[in-house]
Amino acid sequence: MSGDLAGAARGQPSAAEPASGQGAAEPASGQGAAEPASGQQGAAEQGSAEQGAPEQGSGRADAVDATTQQSPEELGRAGWELPWAESPATAAGPQERAELEVAFAAAMRRTGSLMQLMGQAAADRIGINSTDLNCLNILSFSGHMTAGELARATGLTTASITGVIDRLEEAGFVRRERDPHDRRRVVVQIALDKAVQEVASVFVPMLRDWREMAARYSDDELRLIVDFYGRVEQVFRKHLIRLRDG
Repeated sequence: MSGDLAGAARGQPSAAEPASGQGAAEPASGQGAAEPASGQQGAAEQGSAEQGAPEQGSGRADAVDATTQQSPEELGRAGWELPWAESPATAAGPQERAELEVAFAAAMRRTGSLMQLMGQAAADRIGINSTDLNCLNILSFSGHMTAGELARATGLTTASITGVIDRLEEAGFVRRERDPHDRRRVVVQIALDKAVQEVASVFVPMLRDWREMAARYSDDELRLIVDFYGRVEQVFRKHLIRLRDG
């Protein structure tokens, strides 16, 4: 959710949150296919698997609970340290620069994946789906948009965005209103009190940590970081257009 809403939940103004980059998922570690069971043992194992099938579909809530029980250190060991596909030795330039470029690319990928996971976990906690939460986040930057503007911002179809707005309106997070300057135009308005109470409050602890982290940097260093995130945002926008229109 945006820093503006979370700031309102704290009763303090806050900086806008960085662009929500959705990075590529980390590649899975090389795992070979399991060897098929042979003979009667294979048949017995197959029967056992069939009996245990209902237990495997324990639901998303159980998966979320298991994730939330992990410590940051455990998450850090859960496959996040896989090597980057390209070896530093194959990059041009000095070895140290090549290694830094690889570390930078890996950090961007991890951050993108963690942001996706954070969005899903937050949506589960709030009780809406991640697509609806992302639309609500985008809407929060201006406070109001038409359905067409929200569709263009998200890349969703008109039918899909109508469904999103219907669900958010039913949950009380937004309301449809006639534009006072053009009665033919319907505007989707965020319900600020509801959003602050039930959405922004979920992100306030993380934003406090961001504030503490930012306090370690000088003004000039923060300007560099803000400029960096602005450039990252433009890269994401460029490739969103490429993927949608290509």
